[in-house]
Amino acid sequence: MNVMRTAMLLAFMTALFMGVGFLIGGKGGMMIALVIAAGMNLFSYWNSDKMVLSAYHAQEVDERTAPEFYRMIRDLSANANLPMPKVYIYDNPQPNAFATGRNPENSAVAASTGLLQRLTHEEVAGVMAHELAHVQNRDTLIMTITATFAGAISMLGNFAFFFSGNRENNSNPLGFIGVLVAMIVAPFAAMLVQMAISRTREYSADRRGAEICGNPMWLASALAKIAGSAHSIPNYEAERNPATAHMFIINPLSGERMDNLFSTHPNTENRIAALQQMANEFRGGGSTGSFSAGRPQRTARSVPNAGANNPWGRGSDEPRKGPWS
Repeated sequence: MNVMRTAMLLAFMTALFMGVGFLIGGKGGMMIALVIAAGMNLFSYWNSDKMVLSAYHAQEVDERTAPEFYRMIRDLSANANLPMPKVYIYDNPQPNAFATGRNPENSAVAASTGLLQRLTHEEVAGVMAHELAHVQNRDTLIMTITATFAGAISMLGNFAFFFSGNRENNSNPLGFIGVLVAMIVAPFAAMLVQMAISRTREYSADRRGAEICGNPMWLASALAKIAGSAHSIPNYEAERNPATAHMFIINPLSGERMDNLFSTHPNTENRIAALQQMANEFRGGGSTGSFSAGRPQRTARSVPNAGANNPWGRGSDEPRKGPWS
């Protein structure tokens, strides 16, 4: 089913990309767009995760540079029967997180410094369990490919404006209407695809994430905090790359852009209500998760200068502050 869904997404986004090429340059433009789309499909499958991580300047961490966070991901992955993903942290005050990768064997999870600083240990566990649920459900390939194509379609739509300024260019079969469709309708259609994918997968990832960490209220509490901060703390990288907004656990856009008129995520209150209902089920039948919220033993003293070069790490002689010391 996931393979079929991915194939259908690729076919639709490729067709949309070719359609924009046709509107800009006629049959010649469509053939050029087809060649570009074929290359993008191949490139996105292997490299879209690297592009997203690079866009947010995410840095890979390990048990030496971020011991408690790394061990949390390791324990949650074991609880979900998943291979250990690569672990990244990106420096941003807005609390948020995302997952990427073409399959569970080649996956990565990333958290912002704001998430680690503003949320409790248990809430971070709920968030990262949600991201691992996306990995397990194989949502990450669809998410990253959609982000790549949506960005490319928007860029191609912008090219239409420059093509339209050339009076000698008669290759556009629909004239001004074609340019208008390429500039507005195609990027809007790509955004609708992102919305549909995100809204259907978030509830599933919430539920599976709650099962992985063992307590739905950890994630519910985290969602409330993240949603409260997302509109007051700007994420400038996300504002520059709005096509990646659907990859985050909560929409990272501030709402100042046109891209945020239609949310890429379900209503946060509805998600929290579903998790509260699930918590009641857990109380009635017992939790299905076995992840422990207990914090790992501090090991920084056994690793000289652990995390000294990272904003989320602390040297061995520094005092404990917060859940990540």
